[in-house]
Amino acid sequence: MRLALIAHDEKKDDLIEFAQEYEDWLADAELMATGTTGKRLMEATDLDIERKESGPLGGDMQIGGEIAEKTCDGVIFMRDPLTAQPHEPDVSALLRICDVHDIPLATNLASARFLLEGLFDAAE
Repeated sequence: MRLALIAHDEKKDDLIEFAQEYEDWLADAELMATGTTGKRLMEATDLDIERKESGPLGGDMQIGGEIAEKTCDGVIFMRDPLTAQPHEPDVSALLRICDVHDIPLATNLASARFLLEGLFDAAE
């Protein structure tokens, strides 16, 4: 299973806490993340993460390419709906490509839990 992890600046701590809570599960997956998010996740956990470019440099588009190539099984994008900055990744493009290719995308902690648990249940 290959998962993408992305977070707006104000949600990076939430994603780190999620990754720490589910570290055993995530350790069994291939992980990729945008640059800064991946760096922070690796500093806070023992997870091995393929880092793409940071969001402002196109890391979210690189992940979109993985989705289009069918090499990504799910996306967890901790989105800040209230204070996202213009330089941060835009969820709408990823949402569109995930919908086109029938790839699950979670945008908050509750949906991230369901996504992860659903993918692991399906893999068993």
